[in-house]
Amino acid sequence: MKWSQALIPTLREVPKDAEISSHQLLLRAGLIRQLAGGVYTFLPLGLRVLRKVEQIVREEMDAAGALEVLMPAMHPREVWEQTGRATSLNDILFKFKDRSDRQWLLGPTHEEIVTSLAAAEIRSYKQLPKNIYQIQTKFRDEPRPRFGLIRVKEFIMKDAYSFDVDQAGLDRSYQTMYEAYKRIFARLGLKTLDVEAHSGAMGGSHSYEFMVASPAGEDRIALCPKCNYAANLEKATSRVAVGLAGAAGVLEKFATPGVRTIEDLTKPPYNCAAQNQIKTLVYMLNDKLTLVLVRGCDSLNEAKLPAVTARPAHPEEIKAALGALPGSLGAVGVTKLPVLADETLRGRTGMVTGANEDDHHLRGVDVGRDITVAQWLDVRTVQDGEGCPKCDGALKIDSAIEVGHVFKLGTKYSTALGANYLDEKGESKVMIMGCYGIGVSRCVAAIVEQCHDDKGIVWPRGVAPFEVAVLPLNTGHAETMKVAGEIYRGLQASGISVILDDRTDRPGVKFNDADLVGFPVRVTVGEKSLVKGVVELKVRREAELRTVTPADAVGTIRDLLAQL
Repeated sequence: MKWSQALIPTLREVPKDAEISSHQLLLRAGLIRQLAGGVYTFLPLGLRVLRKVEQIVREEMDAAGALEVLMPAMHPREVWEQTGRATSLNDILFKFKDRSDRQWLLGPTHEEIVTSLAAAEIRSYKQLPKNIYQIQTKFRDEPRPRFGLIRVKEFIMKDAYSFDVDQAGLDRSYQTMYEAYKRIFARLGLKTLDVEAHSGAMGGSHSYEFMVASPAGEDRIALCPKCNYAANLEKATSRVAVGLAGAAGVLEKFATPGVRTIEDLTKPPYNCAAQNQIKTLVYMLNDKLTLVLVRGCDSLNEAKLPAVTARPAHPEEIKAALGALPGSLGAVGVTKLPVLADETLRGRTGMVTGANEDDHHLRGVDVGRDITVAQWLDVRTVQDGEGCPKCDGALKIDSAIEVGHVFKLGTKYSTALGANYLDEKGESKVMIMGCYGIGVSRCVAAIVEQCHDDKGIVWPRGVAPFEVAVLPLNTGHAETMKVAGEIYRGLQASGISVILDDRTDRPGVKFNDADLVGFPVRVTVGEKSLVKGVVELKVRREAELRTVTPADAVGTIRDLLAQL
C-alpha cells in the first residue's frame, strides 16, 4: 500500500468530544470516524485492524471445534417473546415494523435465534455436543453512548453457543472456550484479568468476564493482589469486620424533623454513625413489594438481589404499604412484607432506623429481636480496603473494560424454545447450553487503551494495520526512492504487510504520522544515511535507533518482527 493512494486522515488536534485515550487516538490516527452518537465508520486502516482481530478470534474458535455460521441481524419479535426478553430487555431493543405490520427488532445478542436453529436441526444425542459461533453486527439502544468504541449503539461481536447433553458436557465445553479465550487475548496483545461475574440478563450460572484494567473502564472490579481473587463489583464479596453497634436496650421512637438521609442522622444533634444505621430500601421483586436492609455505610448491589425482575418501589406504593415516605422507613414490626437483610446486619444491636412515620426514627434496635428477617444474604457492594474473601489480604477496587464473557446458561433458552434431543433410550431431553461472547470492535479500543504513549498508538504486531512503514524522506531524490522501493517490495515478497509513505510532506510530518498510527517497525531512507551506506530502523515501542545496509534491511526487519 502506498500512503498517497490510501485514506489516512490523521488529525493534529485532539477532538473535543473524545474523552479517553483510545477514542482520541483512533480518531487522530484516521482509523475511525463518527457518523452519529455511538455509530462509527471504520476507515481503511481501522478496518484492517478489525479484520485482524476477527481473524485471530476465528482461528482460535475453529481450532477449539466451534462451527461458524452467520445468523440474521433482524429478528421477529415473537421469538424474543417466547423467552420473555422482549419485555425484560425492551429498553435496549431497536424495534420496527415491516409493511405487513409485523414487529421486528435488531439483535443485541442471539441466544433466541441460535436456540431456535438448534431446536430445528438437532434431533439426537449423536449430533451433540455442538458449538456454533458467528462474528456479527449487534445493536443496542444505549442511553448514553460514550468513549468511542467502548460503549456504542452498533458493534461487532463474536458470540458462540454450546449445546450439550448434560452438565458434565457443558463443563467441558465451557472449559474449552475458557482456554480458547486465554489464547485469543494473548494473541491480541491484551493483558486480561478473568473475574467472577454476574450473569445479568443472559441468565444461567458460573459466569466469568475477561477484563482489561483501564481508568477508562466503565466496569468496576475487586482485586486481591495477594491471592489474585478477582470479581466484578456486581459479584464481589469481602470479609467485613462487624462489631456490635451498641448495647441492647429499649426500643425508643424519637423525632427527626427534616431528616431524609443517612448523612442527616450523622450530624448534630443525632450524631449517629452511618455504620450504626439501618438503610431500608423498598423494591418490587418479582412483582412483590419487599424491604431490603443494609448498613447505612453500605450501598445496595441490585445485581445481587434474588429476583428475575427488580425495580425500586414507587413513592405511592411505599406510602400505601408502610405509612411513610423514604427517609423515615424501617422494618421494625413489619410482618406483612418480606424482609431481606444483608449479612453484615446479623446480630447487630443498638441500631437506628426509620419508624415508618414521617419525621420519626427508632433507636435501640436489636435486629434479631425487633426485625423479622425472611432471608439473610449478601446484597452490599464491597468497598476498597475490605478483607479478601479468599485469603487474609485486602481488596483493591479498580476500573476495567470488559472484552469477553463466558456463561453457563443451563436450560433457560432451550426449555423456552423447545431445543430437545432424543437420548440413547429414545427419551426427549432438554439441551444444556453455554454462551461465550467477545466484543470484537471493543477489543480494538481496549488494545489502544493498553498500548499507547504520548506520541500515539503502539500496536502489537498481530493486529497492526501494517507491520512496517517505509519512509523515504525526500521523494524527489531518485536514489532514496529506488532504495525505499526495493525494501518495500522485498518486505511484500516476504509476506510482511508494509506501507510506503510516498507523500511529498516534510520528514517531521511523516515521523509524527508513523508514530501516531503506531506501525510496529519504521524504516527511514534518507540522503544522509545513504551516503553512509545505511538506512535507519526503529521499533515503535523502543527508543533505540538501528542502522543497517539496504541489502540487510528486509532480513533484519523480519528478525525484529519475530521478536514482537
